[in-house]
Amino acid sequence: MTRAAFDSYREIASALTPPAVSQFLASHDWELEQKQPQVREVWRYRSGSLSTAPRVMVPLATDYADFAPRFADTLESLGHIHDWDAGQLLEHIIATRADLFFVRLDQEMIDGTIPFQQAEKTLQAILKLMKSAATTAVDPNHPNKGRRPAAVNEFLEEDVRLGHTKRGSFVFTVVSRLGEANPQSVDGHEQPAMSFSRQVMETLARGLETTKRLTQSWDEEVVSSPSSLGLSAGLVESLEEMSQSRHLRSLDFSFEWAAAERRPEVGLATITLDRDTIVELPRVREQLVRREEPVRRERLAGLVKSLIREDSTPHGEEAGTAIIVAEVKRKTLRVHVPLTGADHSWAIMAYERQLPFTVTGDLSYERRTWRLTGRIEVDSSFLRHLTGSEDSDSGSS
Repeated sequence: MTRAAFDSYREIASALTPPAVSQFLASHDWELEQKQPQVREVWRYRSGSLSTAPRVMVPLATDYADFAPRFADTLESLGHIHDWDAGQLLEHIIATRADLFFVRLDQEMIDGTIPFQQAEKTLQAILKLMKSAATTAVDPNHPNKGRRPAAVNEFLEEDVRLGHTKRGSFVFTVVSRLGEANPQSVDGHEQPAMSFSRQVMETLARGLETTKRLTQSWDEEVVSSPSSLGLSAGLVESLEEMSQSRHLRSLDFSFEWAAAERRPEVGLATITLDRDTIVELPRVREQLVRREEPVRRERLAGLVKSLIREDSTPHGEEAGTAIIVAEVKRKTLRVHVPLTGADHSWAIMAYERQLPFTVTGDLSYERRTWRLTGRIEVDSSFLRHLTGSEDSDSGSS
């Protein structure tokens, strides 16, 4: 073995613990032959006769001076027995009590690198992806906006980690730790309860599979109850953000499920979103947003951030669109409001003087834009009061 190869085992030794290795051995055809508590374990590989079967010693006494090199020796031996390099061994050991989620960017790369900004945007999109899946898992009726349930924040802060990258284009590894087993009684028998981390990862896999299916063949029944299939507008939007690079050929998602819990029925094959699929994502997200944010009557109060002048009406009145920034149900929205006549004039004055502008209408979401439609009513009483105007009509357009 080369020096570089052995150093790679020393490197993963610093990321692992003896109990993690023992759990891996116990679930992968190894049998514990001897154990000296707090000192060492001897494991035999059940692949042949007792006399020829490989054996490894797992050091447990982390305070011994030679613990680190002995632990690295153990990992190197396991890698040799299973014909895995250090990275593959690390992946298999972690996967004993953690689900692994791989995000592969398939694109042309000269030297195996990607632009730093693309890496940053991808990581942010992956975080948003995990947050959306966790929110749907804990509360299928949650709008995926505003304050999240406490379980979502705990999962993101404690249980989900960024792991080592894998070879092959550019692969991000997300590690979702299952935590300690928590058995529950079913028909008088104790069975391990599904952890919240596993629920999140199953929700994520189901949502990704459903998203791909919808881009290929629209199914109105899916949109009528998207959360039951792990789907949310936030999840689809994160995929859009992840796929913005013009160099990207496809996004590949795959899962490696921890052996510590029941193997799910989803995420068993790689989910590939190619360019033909990616271009359909906005349509899927639009339909989900419309369901999550149905048209409703809203009273908005905020600042006019910009004005877009339009052709005058047939009656010769001034017309334009005011873009208002307002808070709606703990969300800050930029809403396009079409206005004419006196209402348009009040919007201009509010913009020039940076005064609050209040308007009521039907709030809807279309083509990635929030709009006020239907019968629009402008409350200009506050503005008239400030300007001393005697015009008593609030106006409408």
